[in-house]
Amino acid sequence: MVESINSKADLVIDATSFLGTATYGKIMIGDKGFEFFNDRNVKDYIQIPWSEVDYVIVSIVFGGHWIPRYAIRTKQNGTYSFASKDPKKVLRTIRQYVEPKRIVRSLSMWDVLRNSVLRLTHRNKKA
Repeated sequence: MVESINSKADLVIDATSFLGTATYGKIMIGDKGFEFFNDRNVKDYIQIPWSEVDYVIVSIVFGGHWIPRYAIRTKQNGTYSFASKDPKKVLRTIRQYVEPKRIVRSLSMWDVLRNSVLRLTHRNKKA
């Protein structure tokens, strides 16, 4: 059995982890860190201490009316993407432990397309 890094759980909610294939489980947010536990495989878990969290990246759609997923970027181990039943509740709980300026909005689809077009035109001017 996996031991939790938290001594107190503030929120436990159903969620999906997008690390590789989608896996269903529970997110636990507590005083020491963010944890994801898989429902089917006990050995499949993610534990991120608050000291390791660099940014929380939030995907916002329809002007803030829907948050389909969010990601946690760590200082050393990369980015982990999640979706949950009530993402606003999860993000409000995370905000207690992560500075609000470290919770950022992800780029929209149009921003990504615009940046790639600008990058292509900028490369052509250099060559």
